[in-house]
Amino acid sequence: MYKNKKILITGGLGFLGSNLAIRLANDNAFVTVLDNLNPLYGGNRFNVEGFSDKIRIIIGDIRDYNLLKNEIMEVDYIFHFAAQVSYIDSLSMPFEDMDLNAKSTLMLLELCREYNSKVKIIFSSSRMVLGYINKSRFDEKCATNPLSLYGIHKLTAEKYFLMYYKDFNIESIIYRITNPYGPRQQIKHSKYSLPGWFIRQAMENKTIKIFGTGNQIRDYIFVDDIINGIYLASQQKEAIGQIINIGSGKSRKFKDMVNTIINIVGKGKIEYVTWPENYEKIETGNSIANIQKLKKMTTFKSQFSLEKGIEETFKYYSKYAKYYKM
Repeated sequence: MYKNKKILITGGLGFLGSNLAIRLANDNAFVTVLDNLNPLYGGNRFNVEGFSDKIRIIIGDIRDYNLLKNEIMEVDYIFHFAAQVSYIDSLSMPFEDMDLNAKSTLMLLELCREYNSKVKIIFSSSRMVLGYINKSRFDEKCATNPLSLYGIHKLTAEKYFLMYYKDFNIESIIYRITNPYGPRQQIKHSKYSLPGWFIRQAMENKTIKIFGTGNQIRDYIFVDDIINGIYLASQQKEAIGQIINIGSGKSRKFKDMVNTIINIVGKGKIEYVTWPENYEKIETGNSIANIQKLKKMTTFKSQFSLEKGIEETFKYYSKYAKYYKM
């Protein structure tokens, strides 16, 4: 499918982008990754270590009009993953979040409309566009009422993609991803990947703090499953112009995820604490993705249980943690 295709991945040195870049490079696609390596957002040259002969790297900003214009001209696919990725940080940096998660997306679409209208764009959105979920298993038709600026701007970007497909026939697919974790995700702090951050804390034999009771339900999905879901659905014509959930489809309590990490790492302990005010305001309740739409379109099946995914992530950071702490 992707052999000899020209592909641009924005945010391509980050968590999702780099894992996808390696998968596509192994398919003999011509892969270019664009990343500004802002230390806030997890871009990391080490993420594509060993693949520099297969992946073209551009260090630059998605908001650079002329740079982006030049790079979108001849590509067949754009995987648009560049983003401000912390819903907590969005509260304190609202204009930066809007710039990266909404405005840059609109600029990308306008450039494609003018200079490469035949491109297909794949966009990584988030369950955070839904806000508080009043039923545990959510599908793509659930009402959207985001509680954070991050969620609002991600939803705005979704609307841009849907409009540009309807009005200008710019083909796109929107993926709403649940709770991602796995190798190549930064573990500097807790704002992006709680499983990754907790693995680091356990490896350092520290105390992991759980807000509230830890009984909230989440759908944790390992990165290889995410990439496989994106890879499979992006090849389907019926996916064009659609919003598609990507999750494991299985529920786990938050405290069970933490206990799994401590058991696998063999170190660390748990402390239950009260919710900080800024977190409680944007807590989204229980959430499990209904992934029947993805399954009907593809052969997708989650291959990684939480235990297996945590074990693989721990193995990775046991070797390479030093590249992800700073």
